[in-house]
Amino acid sequence: MGSDRAEQAHPLPWQPRLPARAAYALHAVLRVNTPYKRLAEAIEAHPRAERWFTAGEQVVKERLFGCQMCGQCALPATGYACPMSCPKQLRNGPCGGVSATGQCEVYPDRRCVWVTAFERAEESGHGYDLDLLQRPVDYRQTGHSSWLNYWQGRDVSLWAGVTSPADRPALTVQARAVSR
Repeated sequence: MGSDRAEQAHPLPWQPRLPARAAYALHAVLRVNTPYKRLAEAIEAHPRAERWFTAGEQVVKERLFGCQMCGQCALPATGYACPMSCPKQLRNGPCGGVSATGQCEVYPDRRCVWVTAFERAEESGHGYDLDLLQRPVDYRQTGHSSWLNYWQGRDVSLWAGVTSPADRPALTVQARAVSR
């Protein structure tokens, strides 16, 4: 018998277990640098190591953020609320069915993941990251490590208008210049 989550027709909206500020602080420690890039290269050079690393990532991110292992992590741009846990898997904001109280249309007993994302991003000084337009999911990346993709710079094109690593969602509370 599978888990309740596995038996659901749609993912359940997930409420992250790690406070947003703590998640941003952790991500700042894991930001791209030469040692992490080399580590990612070494891991990817050994298929067994890559499987173990990815399995570890899945356990951690699933328990903390409801991660669906899409391989294209949007957590830094969504207040660390996984948009793939939206039953409709919307990558850019809530659907028109979210209730006035912030409840999910598909699972009315659950809070909309996008309402959660907005609240978490705003309270941690990252509300401007929600202005980024996320590109559609490339399902060929499902099950792959987004951490390895991040360290290798393969996630730069996840957001429309982002053309360099410097334009990625900010990992500090400092405001990023946003053209309007």
